[in-house]
Amino acid sequence: MPYRACMDDAPAQPGRPAHHEPRQRVHAFGDDALGTHDAVGLVEAIQSGAVSIPEVVEAAIARVEQVDPVLNAMAHRAYDRARTEASDPRGGWFAGVPTLVKDNVDVRGMPTRNGSDAYVAAPSRADGDFARMYLATGLLPLGKSQLSEYGFSAAAEHPRLGPVRSPWHTAHVAGASSSGSAALVAAGAVPIAHANDGGGSIRIPASVNGLVGLKPTRDRLAQDKLMRDMPIRIVSDGVVTRSVRDTAAFLREAEKVYRALSLPPVGDITRPGRARLRIGVQTDSVQGRRASAEVTELTLKTAALLEELGHRVEPVRAPVPEGFPQLFVRYWALLAFFIVRTGRRTYGPSWDPGRLDNLTLGLARHAGRNLHRMPATIARLRLAARASTRFFSRYDVVLTPTLAHETPRVGHLDPTQDYDTIMERLMEWVQFTPIQNVTGEPAISLPLATTAAGLPQGMMLGAARGREATLLELAYELEEAAPFASIRA
Repeated sequence: MPYRACMDDAPAQPGRPAHHEPRQRVHAFGDDALGTHDAVGLVEAIQSGAVSIPEVVEAAIARVEQVDPVLNAMAHRAYDRARTEASDPRGGWFAGVPTLVKDNVDVRGMPTRNGSDAYVAAPSRADGDFARMYLATGLLPLGKSQLSEYGFSAAAEHPRLGPVRSPWHTAHVAGASSSGSAALVAAGAVPIAHANDGGGSIRIPASVNGLVGLKPTRDRLAQDKLMRDMPIRIVSDGVVTRSVRDTAAFLREAEKVYRALSLPPVGDITRPGRARLRIGVQTDSVQGRRASAEVTELTLKTAALLEELGHRVEPVRAPVPEGFPQLFVRYWALLAFFIVRTGRRTYGPSWDPGRLDNLTLGLARHAGRNLHRMPATIARLRLAARASTRFFSRYDVVLTPTLAHETPRVGHLDPTQDYDTIMERLMEWVQFTPIQNVTGEPAISLPLATTAAGLPQGMMLGAARGREATLLELAYELEEAAPFASIRA
């Protein structure tokens, strides 16, 4: 079917600034050792001798310090360690490329605070399983990036630690939970940073900040023990980047360190694929809500572009169990229940649950009231994988918006509000991303659209388990056909 998007008058969205509001855009791109390089370009510059690793690290530190007073994206600085490592870098293809690690995985010598101030964190004694794999690629950490408390919210707006702001417009949130990583990559402070995703937390901040964000297939990359022990392993680790080739290169290099024997290899994906794909397009969410009129139009424009490129495109409905949103929230809440109930044993005498935000505490209460339903909830969620497998026997890729409406302003998802208000606002915005966390399938958010207010709006492509290569090939094709907007413009 032909896709000719038409724009209806859209109702005002919570993230839309008034037309008279002055825009504040923040970035640190300049004429230093980092220049405008993405991670692959920086590797080439280092290997050619055009720049040195110490020069690159100093430039990245200066850039972080330039933008972080506004963005509030850093959780922990490890600059002395970074300078020491720059003088004697570890091996790996990315050797010397500065990065950040999200503050919910352990890195030796750095505290892990999980976006909370409910306890005092001591430096970790060893790298976690993911950090060990991540840093073995040669990436050089400057410190740790901020997230929403335990990653539960799609916006990091801590009542005491403060909000993480979008560099595209600082009156708006940077998405979450991988907010700090995404904000600093978008602002040019580092070219690549760690992110992880338990309900959209790679793809959401990628969408908000105009980045590429791929949630890999479950088991594709090494994971820490806590994530491996979950009844449904909804969390996947990955990166946020400014280019498709950076994300592809990271998966290639990670695969050299950690090989998922149960999955087909991703390999070295460097260009668009030749196959024309069967692509389903979905603008109704799994909970029966619709994306905003503006986001729907932008999604249909992406569908039209795919059709122009020769792919077969048609509308579809989400293949998910009835009541999926409620089932997912119930399971998600179980993580908060576990944290609240085991906090003192896990974090020691400094643990103070009274300092947790209303979302964390509300989720814990919700799980506590529904513990008797958890076995059935888990069983029903597992049915989603079967339905999705059937879907991908007919289609190669599914296209949806990453998020249902434009990026909210700071305060819209303030976790000091009552729990019901926060949850309703989250579910209105985050409608499309959780399904792949339950099925374990890969999905990528690409910065293919811009709203009328000038904010990035990601488009999401999903595929069957193990089909990251398909997504990357299609992402290359779309990046060539519709180059991503630059924050420097």
